[in-house]
Amino acid sequence: MIGQVTTGWSGADATLRAVLPLPDEDATLALGRMIAAELESGDVVALSGEVGAGKTTLARAILRAHVGDPDLEAPSPTFTLLQSYDGPVGPIIHADLYRLAGEGELVELGFEEMRMDAIALVEWPDRAGGTLGPHRLDVALELDSLSGGRRVTLSGSGPLAERIARTSAIVGLIDRAGWADARRVVMGGDASTRAYERLVRPSGETAILMISPPRPDGPPVRRGKPYSVIAKLAESIHAFVAMDRGLSSIGFSAPTILGEDLEMGLLILEDFGAEPIVDQDGPIPERYAEAVRLLAALHGRVLPSSLPISDERQHVLPIYDLDALMIEVELLLDWYMPHIAGTTPSGSVRAEFGHVWRDMLADIVTGPQTWTLRDYHSPNLIWLADRSGLDRVGLLDFQDAVIGHPAYDVASLLQDARVTVPPELELRLLGAYAGARKAADPGFDMASFASAYAVMAAQRATKILGIFARLDLRDGKPAYLRHLPRIQTYLAQNLAHPALARLAAWFDAQGGVPSAAAAP
Repeated sequence: MIGQVTTGWSGADATLRAVLPLPDEDATLALGRMIAAELESGDVVALSGEVGAGKTTLARAILRAHVGDPDLEAPSPTFTLLQSYDGPVGPIIHADLYRLAGEGELVELGFEEMRMDAIALVEWPDRAGGTLGPHRLDVALELDSLSGGRRVTLSGSGPLAERIARTSAIVGLIDRAGWADARRVVMGGDASTRAYERLVRPSGETAILMISPPRPDGPPVRRGKPYSVIAKLAESIHAFVAMDRGLSSIGFSAPTILGEDLEMGLLILEDFGAEPIVDQDGPIPERYAEAVRLLAALHGRVLPSSLPISDERQHVLPIYDLDALMIEVELLLDWYMPHIAGTTPSGSVRAEFGHVWRDMLADIVTGPQTWTLRDYHSPNLIWLADRSGLDRVGLLDFQDAVIGHPAYDVASLLQDARVTVPPELELRLLGAYAGARKAADPGFDMASFASAYAVMAAQRATKILGIFARLDLRDGKPAYLRHLPRIQTYLAQNLAHPALARLAAWFDAQGGVPSAAAAP
């Protein structure tokens, strides 16, 4: 059903233009279902076309699909002008403005007030003047003399246009990639803005649909830059594609890309399944050991700082610099301490915190550098039992990869934020990593790495305390709070290392590692 789709973004606004054939009634009903599924309160769908082009037929299909009643009586409001229905997200208004005497009459009918918290389906929208506003979905229907059916052009801008554009692009990508017969099953989300679906063919074969729209810039937080830019977070799906192909090219198990629409932020990926590297008792030691060996093998390589996305485009891995590391640890001050610990650090306390961290991180940013995958921990590592060696560790969620210190990913795994790694297992695997690096490179400095590990583990724990507090307070995701005691324990453990003596003193001056006991 999906024809040529073009999209674009200007700031936060999406623009859409899609031409779709409607050869028969089934195609019209399918289009109605697609639009209905994306409707939210305040959306406007403007239906235009000559008499007999099918505006009312499509409006009726949208109405029936949206309210979930295939037998809904939905007569054309040609004479009443407006007809209101109760929908799952609020009122939905069907308007036919063919007989409208002028824009003033629409105002007299109270249309502007009615549609403020409603969905509006409007036939003959040109009669409404500027009442409908610029952010809407325009649906232009016309008869197709060649096919005997109809053709529809979808266009517009704003949130609804963006949702429709993405839906159109998803259907088109699934069709092009040969998965049109697959059932789509929504998968559980994570702390990010990405969404995932499992595509399931009648044969049982599966793939993963990754929906990762371009990240909108947040408000400026420092020197005119948003947090995501300073923290070196991926702005689009292009970074994932580059890292996926880069990891695969050196022999690691990153998912094969089966289909892509990069501008819309869509990928169809090989499905690694869901066998984790943990069980109900915590880390599975042999699987964690293999994950550690993978890091040692990766960090022992000379790796490029730029990777191809396509023949014409390259992705340059950002440097995990001091600004990025610092803005992450400051999340503790900005979110965790006020929201969880119930304290607001003074200017002098914040300044000392910054001085201490900058001094500790000086050796980190000038030390050894490698690919830092940044989210190398149990939720993103899948055990591929049918493979052998390091290939058994399936890698996911590496789009935020940077050039950084090798200790970061080791700490991310061995002080896993979501599962407790026993200290004896952590120490044994840390020794295994250092031993593997030393065997491959006699110049590997084990003592320096141990100090860097303590610093990076503390940096990550500090950052995550802030992130999980922010997920609760700002994003309404309180489930992450259950991990706070584990992360506090990791942080306290790291503060015992001599390299962190000044940071430990700073925490002592604040009464110790701030507890979640005061959490609201």
